[in-house]
Amino acid sequence: MTAPAKIDATKTHVVQELKHGNPLISCRFDPTGRYVFYGAQDYQVWRWDTKENKKVALQGTDAWVRGIAFSRDGSQVITAGYDGRLIWWPTTDAAPKPLRSVAAHQGWVRAIAVSPDGTLLASVGNDKLVKLWKMADGSPVRTMPGHQHHVYNVAFHPDGKRLVTGDLKCHLFEWETATGKAGRRFQAKSLYKYDGGFKADIGGVRAIDFSQDGTQLAIGGITNVTNAFACVGNPSVVIFDWKTAKETTKHLAKAKPRAVAWGLALHPTGITIGAAGGPGGGFLYFWKKGQANEFHQLKMKDSARDLHLSPDNLHLATAHYDGVVRISRITEKAKKG
Repeated sequence: MTAPAKIDATKTHVVQELKHGNPLISCRFDPTGRYVFYGAQDYQVWRWDTKENKKVALQGTDAWVRGIAFSRDGSQVITAGYDGRLIWWPTTDAAPKPLRSVAAHQGWVRAIAVSPDGTLLASVGNDKLVKLWKMADGSPVRTMPGHQHHVYNVAFHPDGKRLVTGDLKCHLFEWETATGKAGRRFQAKSLYKYDGGFKADIGGVRAIDFSQDGTQLAIGGITNVTNAFACVGNPSVVIFDWKTAKETTKHLAKAKPRAVAWGLALHPTGITIGAAGGPGGGFLYFWKKGQANEFHQLKMKDSARDLHLSPDNLHLATAHYDGVVRISRITEKAKKG
């Protein structure tokens, strides 16, 4: 009997690549871990069968897609595009075509999330609105106004009773799932700046994740910005204690590359994983709980623009600007022979 693989972030290595071609902007494992769905700048979403090493286009998208989520049973995938639409698809059909399309937001839909019980879909966008939809038929449940700026990200708390949304200025809003009632409001201040020279806002909640036990909330983005126009700043992940909504840790990169933390995952072992990309290159970062600097980093071949942890917690999918989806394994390499 084979012993379970042991997580060792310092031994993380790339095990598989798919060279798509066009720059990529998003990626998600399906609940089985076999497929990786990714959005590309060719205005399409693609399904990569990692077992057969084949890719298939989802027929019907015409936008950059940042939001990808799945039904609880994994039979359907939902995409959210910069054209304001939510689209439901069959996950495993040979040539997936839309099951349902909903005009959800005015302008870009930035992110989506499915509730833990699988009944609701949350969406956020540039119209500054948070919306809930029935997963079963795509019908609207409610609209929650309140944000004063573009809403970049959304996540359900693991208990399903609440969700959190984050915007351009890193304001975080808590909402009651059942009623839509607004709860606490707090801010990841270090991940936002107004550049007076260029008269521009820079920052925002570029990545978001809850720990599996619901005690921590992580926010990813850019910090120490000195030039908004040239994206001169460093990747960072801020950790909040969920009970108190107080910041507990600010994860940073020791080498301070010019990059943004576009993706993150709070691993069940307690480490924080971040994917960064920008003019300074692409990186995977690994931080221990409560520590500012990473204990390990993996230099990637190109800028990373999204990250997702696999269902088995052993692999990371990353989407890259060079048009490659990479899967990395968070263990030592398998011994030959």
